[in-house]
Amino acid sequence: MDDFGSGLSSFGYLKNLPIDFLKIDGMFVKDMDTDPLDKGMVEAIKTVADTMKLTTIAEFVENTEVMEELRKVGIDLGQGYGIAHPKPFVEFISGGKDSNVVWLST
Repeated sequence: MDDFGSGLSSFGYLKNLPIDFLKIDGMFVKDMDTDPLDKGMVEAIKTVADTMKLTTIAEFVENTEVMEELRKVGIDLGQGYGIAHPKPFVEFISGGKDSNVVWLST
């Protein structure tokens, strides 16, 4: 489920749809290194995801500080300009050394 947390109906969808991945909306992620409320929201979403045995993905990972906070919270995957900039699909599938997504947890 993409952009989780951005709409009031997200929890209703989450409970009723068969999903494996939960992508956390970037509005909670981008300032979580400086905003305790944002970090608390990410932690709450992670708790729900863990309860449902879902893999978490954080979008808007723009710097190493945010990446480190996501690791502390236990978010599984991250994507954003702090990891890699978008690239053409042909380059992506060619298996270059840079990935657009990084594992944050072990």
